[in-house]
Amino acid sequence: MTVPAAASVRDPNRYRPPAIGGLADLLDRHVRERPRARALVVTGDRVELSYGALSALADDVAARLGGTGLRRGDVVGLACANTAEFVVALLGGARAGLVVAPVDPALPASQVSARLEALGVRALLTGPSAGEAAPVTPSGVPAWPLRVAVSRAGTASAALNADAPAPATAARGAARELTVGDALVLFTAGTTDQAKMVPLTHANVAASVRGICATYELGPGDATVAVMPFFHGHGLFAALLASLASGGCVLLPARGRFSAHTFWDDMRAAGATWFTAVPTIHEILLDRSAIDHPGPRAPAHSPPLKFVRSCSAPLNAATQRALERALGAPLLSAYGMTESTHQVTSEPLPRHGSLKHGSVGRSTGVELRVVGPGGRPCPAGAEGEVWVRGATVARGYLADPAETERSFGDGWLRTGDLGTLDEDGYLFLTGRIKNLINRGGEKISPEHVEDVLAGCPGVAEAAVFAVPDATYGQRVGAAVVLSRGESVGPEEILRYCRARLAAFEVPDRLSVVAALPHTAKGGLDRAAVGALYADAADGTDAADRHRGPGLT
Repeated sequence: MTVPAAASVRDPNRYRPPAIGGLADLLDRHVRERPRARALVVTGDRVELSYGALSALADDVAARLGGTGLRRGDVVGLACANTAEFVVALLGGARAGLVVAPVDPALPASQVSARLEALGVRALLTGPSAGEAAPVTPSGVPAWPLRVAVSRAGTASAALNADAPAPATAARGAARELTVGDALVLFTAGTTDQAKMVPLTHANVAASVRGICATYELGPGDATVAVMPFFHGHGLFAALLASLASGGCVLLPARGRFSAHTFWDDMRAAGATWFTAVPTIHEILLDRSAIDHPGPRAPAHSPPLKFVRSCSAPLNAATQRALERALGAPLLSAYGMTESTHQVTSEPLPRHGSLKHGSVGRSTGVELRVVGPGGRPCPAGAEGEVWVRGATVARGYLADPAETERSFGDGWLRTGDLGTLDEDGYLFLTGRIKNLINRGGEKISPEHVEDVLAGCPGVAEAAVFAVPDATYGQRVGAAVVLSRGESVGPEEILRYCRARLAAFEVPDRLSVVAALPHTAKGGLDRAAVGALYADAADGTDAADRHRGPGLT
């Protein structure tokens, strides 16, 4: 089944997404029309930074970068927490005509260096690291610290230490494949060996931002708190760039990272009308909602939440319903990936369409197709691979022609995700092709089993993985984390599963653990889960209780 590209807003005259060409002109309209409007709320003192001040900082940094010997089209790395320095470096780099490649500042220096070397960056812009993390110190390229000072009055200045010159060499590494239209290079989630380099053009960025703004009708009256890191698409496009392009405001939490302890205070300080996060964080907020969420105690000047967004990993339907009750706002599930410049689909705002729990909504500006063998479109309700085509789709991977050929063709991105489309064009994801467990010829989606496990009373999170088996090839293993204060046992959990899963899908081995490992952007780290529990689970009876290591 194919769903054509369509805007999520039915009446195009009712809401007009921002007219931008990419990163360089993202702020222009608001600087002209409302320069004193707040763009960011920064530092632990929650100081407001206006659009005019932010634009001036970006221009200042662009001029300084232009004096370093870098040429238009050169690529620079950016390692920084969610602070004003990240935003200024990103926009300043774009205005200088550079391609910016954000990296996770929490990665070991060896991994940062490996990624920068593979890409062929000319220099690395560095800002504050999240929390107490050590500053990034890569080898092979100069690191240029950037610091932004903001006074309580809202005046600001930037200092860029570029004393160490960039090497005066021709483009090297994957940078040789970049084009004049490129704005960003993002690294996909994974280890150094697994991470791929995705080039995104200014046109990709503009199409993505317009689609996100149109989906949620974001405007100058909206504000949010930055929960997700900006070095991945979720936080970068959905929270930061869409807010700035639409004239809204983003609060950057103290020390540049999410804190459940201060989150609702941050939301009130920003006057936030929405936020976006991964299911792991939603679970944390739900677990603490009775204590932290202001509810009816919210001050009169605090606007109600218009919606809450979830993306980057499957959200359990029971969690979605519970959050909606706790927060008093619709929770909209979305779906995206780095290769599509983040968002592909989303549940619509309630006034524009139905909310279908368990789905990730409908197209937000791209063409969707669910295909079977040979690339033939599947009928409604039939499972197949999800393909995406449109203005947000990248051209391929840098320095990886084989993977580009496997994943891209005729304008289509073959996502590797399994799903179905219903008659209304809503997408229901059912798993990842590469994650399927083959138990004696029966193909099992670990995501489906995880969804059932997470619905069991007392279970907060679940991970399902393949366990090697001499007879069946693979069996089903599972590790679960219990909700705070719960003491449900493995046999009770398995009994719950037997009533809701096919016999071959029920876990053969189940462990109760203290915590599960996650990737930097909040998704379940399946490689780490398998390494931790697959071998141990092979020798553990499913009815035994095993308390695994606490992982973050």
